[in-house]
Amino acid sequence: MSDEYKIDSHKLMYHVGRVNDWINGANIYPIYMEISPSGTCNHRCTYCALDYMDYQHRFLDTEILKTRLTELGKLGLKSVMFAGEGEPFLHKDLGDIINHTKASGIDVAITSNGVLFTEKNIHKALESITWIKISINAATKETYAKIHRTNEEDFNRVIKNISLAVDFRAKNKLTSTIGMQLILLPENINEAVLLAKKAKEIGADYLVVKSYSQHLKSITQQYREFKYSEYIHLADEFTKLSDAKFKVIFRSNAMKKLDETKRGYERCLALPFWSYMDAGGGIWACSAFLGDERFLIGNITNNTFEEIWNSEKRRKIMEFVASGLDTKECRKNCRMDEVNRYLWELKNPNLHVNFI
Repeated sequence: MSDEYKIDSHKLMYHVGRVNDWINGANIYPIYMEISPSGTCNHRCTYCALDYMDYQHRFLDTEILKTRLTELGKLGLKSVMFAGEGEPFLHKDLGDIINHTKASGIDVAITSNGVLFTEKNIHKALESITWIKISINAATKETYAKIHRTNEEDFNRVIKNISLAVDFRAKNKLTSTIGMQLILLPENINEAVLLAKKAKEIGADYLVVKSYSQHLKSITQQYREFKYSEYIHLADEFTKLSDAKFKVIFRSNAMKKLDETKRGYERCLALPFWSYMDAGGGIWACSAFLGDERFLIGNITNNTFEEIWNSEKRRKIMEFVASGLDTKECRKNCRMDEVNRYLWELKNPNLHVNFI
């Protein structure tokens, strides 16, 4: 099944210069950052990994964030995904922030539940968005309401918003990719194919079907033991729906890795290549450890990003990760899992690598 966006893999091999600098010991700046504009959310999804963050009613300061984004663009940041602890479109200035990010030379992505991805926001910011992925975890309004723990009408709103975005993109000849995502759960397995058909019908570019991965700090535990091995066959059904204009990206690689007893690397090497900004302005070395002060580097309210990244605090964190962090503490299929596998192989090549 085609995955031209490498959603089930990684894209670090396209950044040879930055990787080479890292291999040679340089203190590189990140290529990618995740930013949480809002700490609160309009849904309370049953699978939410960050429920332990308590959906705090806090929002990034717009002007400070814009200043830091300008700085980050100059430092070589290539992309930002607005997502995080809450729903990004709850930030009243998100449209302006998106446009400013793009103007700073940084590619923009959004992960959203799509309820507030309204016509107003579409018109204001879609041109600046490289891709947006709407989380929609059912194909019927009844199942959707149960999983997202919201009212049934939100399902119809989201479908309408995606359709509006597709139409606006076509009329204005934009290049933005408009995708959808479903986390495969016991409650929605029987609706996954139906959602793929609906996604194709309304003109989305793809539907990602991915596995749930238990966050070590999550309050929710109901999917901890859910196994995906018996559902790999769904890939065949999704292949039939894929064509030149629409793809179902069935993340079978990630599903299979959940059953591995050993990771493909012994240490986390990926942290220099990315970072996370929470809704309070905190800069974290790793998003899987939000709330763990061992991984909090600094705050954009108090310092520039350059000062934070080059601080003594970050140096000590990186030393700890390099020598003290047991990857058994880490979440399975963490955001940087594939990147870590790639970097570990570069650092620990086998004896036959010269036989290309």
